[in-house]
Amino acid sequence: MRSLPNARLVPSVQDYIDEQPAWADGTAVSTAPMTAMQWRIWSLAAAGKFFEGFVVFMTGVALPLISREFGIGAAQNGLVTAATLFGILIGAIVLGGLADHFGRKRMFVVEMIIFVVFLTMVTLANNVVVLICSLFGLGLALGCDYPTAHLIISENIASTSRGRLVLGAFAFQAVGALAGTGVGFLVLRHNPTIEAWRWMFATALIPAIAVTIGRFSIIESANWLWSRGELLPAERAVSRLLLRQPRYPSSVALEVPHERHLDLHRGSRLAALFSDPHNRRATILASVPWFLQDLATYGIGIFTPTILAVAFGSPIDHVRSTADIITDDILAAKGSAAISSLLILGILCAVLLADRVGRIKLQIAGFIGCAAGLFLAALSTSFAGHTQIALIFAGFMLFDFMTNLGPNAQTYLLAGEVFPTPIRGVGAGFAAAFAKLGAVLTAFLFPILLTGIGTRALLGLLIVASLLGALVTWLFRIETNGVKLDRIGIGPGA
Repeated sequence: MRSLPNARLVPSVQDYIDEQPAWADGTAVSTAPMTAMQWRIWSLAAAGKFFEGFVVFMTGVALPLISREFGIGAAQNGLVTAATLFGILIGAIVLGGLADHFGRKRMFVVEMIIFVVFLTMVTLANNVVVLICSLFGLGLALGCDYPTAHLIISENIASTSRGRLVLGAFAFQAVGALAGTGVGFLVLRHNPTIEAWRWMFATALIPAIAVTIGRFSIIESANWLWSRGELLPAERAVSRLLLRQPRYPSSVALEVPHERHLDLHRGSRLAALFSDPHNRRATILASVPWFLQDLATYGIGIFTPTILAVAFGSPIDHVRSTADIITDDILAAKGSAAISSLLILGILCAVLLADRVGRIKLQIAGFIGCAAGLFLAALSTSFAGHTQIALIFAGFMLFDFMTNLGPNAQTYLLAGEVFPTPIRGVGAGFAAAFAKLGAVLTAFLFPILLTGIGTRALLGLLIVASLLGALVTWLFRIETNGVKLDRIGIGPGA
């Protein structure tokens, strides 16, 4: 086979990555095979998303035991559940934005070191203050991972398969959520003590150390190096990224980046999100729908075990002992694991459809589907017995499926695509931080509102938020399906 001639006299990094081989008679091959380096980058990024789902959603299973051990009430429970989410908020905008300055790889490694340190502290926490601070530290690492994991994949992958590979890695968040509730259940079965929650978190330590070591072995993003004008390092990175047999391209020679790239590197990256019309539109699209989506997803996800415990048995109304708490917690973990399985099915459908249907259509349809699921759950409050349980299950399962098909997947995907390369880290980080503001508010206020205004009214507010998310997506839509990342936000002459 030979390489197809490129229309550009001097190709960019993305042109080399997107280049497809052809047979000697000119017949094009549909796709270029992924290299070993590309698969390594993808798998290490997927592991980071797994840890996020694992830690955040397992907190819902661990919370009753934590509450019992440290003797804390509803407000402090809210702080425990909100600590990780607040850390994600800070980590996304502060640490994630540093990926534009220090590079994707460096922050990709640093975040895992932070994760391992604070995960160890969580397992050893001897009071609630240390626990909250440790969970916040975990959130810092996970927040940094939001932009860096996306960028490290998308800037090293062909444009035609970017959507499904980014979302394929993101799917491991749902796998982690299911694993978190599953591990919580297994630990409780084999170690039914008040300190079982420590072993739940400890199970992630050895895998996290292995992933940290693995991340040292990847390359720096050639797209990022190129956008800074570092042509020789970028050329070497492209050569390592695309190393395969038979080798193509045989040599790499890059063009000088557009002056707009260099200007964005020189100026204030955060200010650039709002000063330019394209960047401002991209910021609204990336941030507001994600915020509205997280209002529902994290509130429902974290407190699903509590809401659904009744569906798998008769929980004990008046807790008298540690055994009562563990019994209720095992029932809750079963219900949460059953419904979380729909998260995985939803994200698998998103992986299959993102590069075919497009991001915007899926996000709008997903928001509307979430509203329908929440409506069924709210309707359940008018019934009792088996009908109520059936409506709760149908509503939550529809919600979990549609949120991962649509907004939970597509907001993450769009946030790492709609910004120019020099400010992609800070743009995606800002969007993730703004979204996690909604998650933090939900995690803290959800148990209070659940008691204050009731389940039906609370679900009604979440229905409005979902419909508003669909509207904002449509008004500020930017479709990125198949678009080359190094052309976004620079102009047609780039």
